[in-house]
Amino acid sequence: MAAVLVATALLGGCAVGPDFVVPAAPDVDGYSKAPLASRTSSSDVSLGQSQHFSQGKDVSAKWWELFRSPALNSLVEASLRANPNLQSQLAALRAVQELAYAQEGKFFPTVLGGFSATRQKAADNPLGATSVPVGPDGKPINPFNVFTAQVSVSYMLDVWGLTRRNVESQQALADAQRFQAEAAYITLTSNVVVAAIQEAALRAQIDATLQLIDVSTKMLDIMHRQLATGFANRSDVAVQEAALAQVKATLPPLRRQLAVQRDLLSALAGRYPSQEPAQTFKLTSFRLPSDVPVSLPSKLVDQRPDVRAAEQQLHSAGALVGVAIANMLPNFTVSGTHGYTSLELANLISPANVLWTVGANAAHTIFDGFTLYHQQRAAQATFEQAAWTYRNTVIGALQNVADTLHALRNDADALKAARDFERAGKVSFDLARQRMETGDANVLVLLTAQTTYLQALIQVVQAQAGRLSDTAALYVALGGGWWNREGPPAPEQKFETATATTQPIPSEQKQGFWPGFPPAR
Repeated sequence: MAAVLVATALLGGCAVGPDFVVPAAPDVDGYSKAPLASRTSSSDVSLGQSQHFSQGKDVSAKWWELFRSPALNSLVEASLRANPNLQSQLAALRAVQELAYAQEGKFFPTVLGGFSATRQKAADNPLGATSVPVGPDGKPINPFNVFTAQVSVSYMLDVWGLTRRNVESQQALADAQRFQAEAAYITLTSNVVVAAIQEAALRAQIDATLQLIDVSTKMLDIMHRQLATGFANRSDVAVQEAALAQVKATLPPLRRQLAVQRDLLSALAGRYPSQEPAQTFKLTSFRLPSDVPVSLPSKLVDQRPDVRAAEQQLHSAGALVGVAIANMLPNFTVSGTHGYTSLELANLISPANVLWTVGANAAHTIFDGFTLYHQQRAAQATFEQAAWTYRNTVIGALQNVADTLHALRNDADALKAARDFERAGKVSFDLARQRMETGDANVLVLLTAQTTYLQALIQVVQAQAGRLSDTAALYVALGGGWWNREGPPAPEQKFETATATTQPIPSEQKQGFWPGFPPAR
């Protein structure tokens, strides 16, 4: 036993298997082959100002506030408090953290206490009789009582780092779940912002359609009067009636999409469709952030929760390789028992009734059909899989940022082109309408002009919404600024049903629940 304890002391600082090393950051300094333009184009329309890309600028933890919409801010905060998916991720985080704490318990010896009281009778047949206690008068006592109280201690020496690697793997899984909770937080805020922008875009499209319907209705009234006075024929009136009906037919789909968007906002806020939020959104209530950040690729891998989660999955898989190797090596256990046994409960605790045992055990698998060998190879393959998954996640993260930057640059150009299209369409429609009012134009000219103008209005609205949505997508692609926020993504909420109740973490435990997060790299 002394030799085992000395070996444990000498090997206490080592563990078999690979020691985790954080993968190197991507060896690139940009998101495209050509240098990124520092500024987008601009146009003379709402949400048409130029955006400037600031290399290395930090991302705000509450980036949605940069859109300057109080209604949006309040809805995001309400969603963070009540969204079921986010609360589910936080509960999963608490569960996996507790499993990590449970695994750490194996660093300590197992102590068991016991007390037993039995009444026994030995067989009367001498051939089957067992030893029985003898009373003060020298006669055997049969039946008799036996009382035993004892404490047992056992401890498996962590010579090869089996326990340490298991704890390392479980803690890495807990860190991975933390990043998944952060990803759920970012996804939720992004979904709320984009859903609000889409609602605003749909309302703008409905307003534009109603505006054109109003103008077209007035033109139809003029044509009816011209028909009554002989300045128009019935076929021209029929064409305008069909055109008006066609424009009106575009309203129900837009209203259906708006209703679906409202249901989505209700669900994101953790509410039922009948409890839709009081906030409503229009494009005029948003401001386009003019100075947007762009993080370097080497910094992005620290900021993206999905990359950090993949990194911790890789960490866990590497630790499990050490576990598989340690399982193939001998294990050592020491144990001891101390207690009392007596025929009478009254004098159980007496020096004469002391019992104790001390022991040590060494065990090693000699042959198991190569089970442990193949388990070790499987752990190594899983580690390689996690490494490739991590690389794929990093590539996807950089692609995500690159795609968003391309989108923002082209969104600005698209809005400028749509604005030019809308301006020209408005002139064409006004001229066609004036000529129709004086009876100097064909109805087909008016029909073409009003269809073109409606398309131009819709394109402007869609381009404006695209700039807002892709700006939000850029903040998300850069990691959402979670590292600038202290504590968990959202406060834990109490969940109650008719059959079960779970309590949130006490405040004194919460203080140690998110310590030093994110872990030092």
